[in-house]
Amino acid sequence: MLCAPLSGGACPRFLLIGPIGWSELLIILVIVLIFFGPKRLPELAEALGKSIQKFKQASKDAKEEIKSGIKEDKDKLG
Repeated sequence: MLCAPLSGGACPRFLLIGPIGWSELLIILVIVLIFFGPKRLPELAEALGKSIQKFKQASKDAKEEIKSGIKEDKDKLG
């Protein structure tokens, strides 16, 4: 059993949520459309896209920095 060792057999709440399917995504999209309106939806999508792009660039930069740090340490050791 996946959750038994964590808390005496009870699963944490975040493990009870399964994968999100198309029907759930459609419901979320309709709720967002109702809440924000059709005029703000493109602005929100653009902001989300820019945020994801910045996150990917930051993670790529962090990976490169770690790799260069490891390379420098290897060069110092031998």
